[in-house]
Amino acid sequence: MTFYSLAEKALQSADIDEKASAISRLMRYCSTGDDRPESGFAPWSFEAPSYASRCRIVDPRELPRRRSFDTPKGLAILLHAIAHIEYSAVDLALDAVYRFPAMPTAFRRDWLEVAEDEVRHFRMLEAILEELGYRYGDFPVHRGLFDAAKHTEGDILHRMAVIPRHYEATGLDVNPRIMEKLRPFAHKEAVATTIEALETIYREEIDHVRKGDRWFRYCCEQRGLESERTFREILDRYDLRKRQGNFLNVPARKAAGFTCAELKDLGAAECED
Repeated sequence: MTFYSLAEKALQSADIDEKASAISRLMRYCSTGDDRPESGFAPWSFEAPSYASRCRIVDPRELPRRRSFDTPKGLAILLHAIAHIEYSAVDLALDAVYRFPAMPTAFRRDWLEVAEDEVRHFRMLEAILEELGYRYGDFPVHRGLFDAAKHTEGDILHRMAVIPRHYEATGLDVNPRIMEKLRPFAHKEAVATTIEALETIYREEIDHVRKGDRWFRYCCEQRGLESERTFREILDRYDLRKRQGNFLNVPARKAAGFTCAELKDLGAAECED
C-alpha cells in the first residue's frame, strides 16, 4: 500500500485504532522517503466525515446544552463535545498530510505528529466518557470542522490560516475557561481527571497551532505574500475575522506564533512584543 492510499484509507475509517496504526505506518514512510505520490495522484474530495457512520450529525443549534458539569450526564455531554473536536482534529491532520503532496516531507512529519497527539487526546477523553457510562457517538455532533476543511481543500495557504491559526487557536482561548468552570467540582474524580486531560490538551495544542503558524508563514514566503495582511484577508474571505477582545488568550497565542499586531487586530487590548 502506498503512502497516499494508506492515508486515504485512514481518513475513511471510523475506527480510532485503525487510524492510529495507519499514522504510525505513515510516519515510517516519511523516514524512508516513501512519502511521494505516484504519477497522476489526485486527492479525493470526501463528501462526508469518517465519523458519519457512528455519530448522528445535526445542525449546531440542535446540540445538547452543556450545563450541570457536576452530574454524570452533564459532564458526559461536555466530554463528548471535546472528544468530537479531538476526533475531528485527527482527520484534519491526516487530511493535510494527504491533500497537499507538493509540501515538503517535514510538513507531513509535523502533521502526523499532530495526528498522533490528537489520537491520544481522543482516547483520554473517551476513557473518561466510558467511566461515566457513555461512548463516543452517544450524543449528536456537528460537522463544522469537516466543512471548514472542505472549503479550504484547494489551497494549503488557506487551510493553514483557517484550521490551525483560526479554529485551533480559538481552542486555546476556550480551554482555560472550560477548566475554570469545572474547578468548583474538582472534588469529583471524573471532573478532576477531565481537568487533567484538558491541561494536557492545552499544552500540546499550543505546539499544534505553532506548527500551523510555521507552515502558513512558509507558504506566504513561497508566494511573496505579507503574512499579517494575508491572514486578515483569508479570515475576511471566510467571514471569520471577529474581534474577540478579552476572550483572546494572548500569552498562548503569542507562544504559538501570533504577533502583537495580529492579536490587536483581533481585539486584544494589550500585547507586548
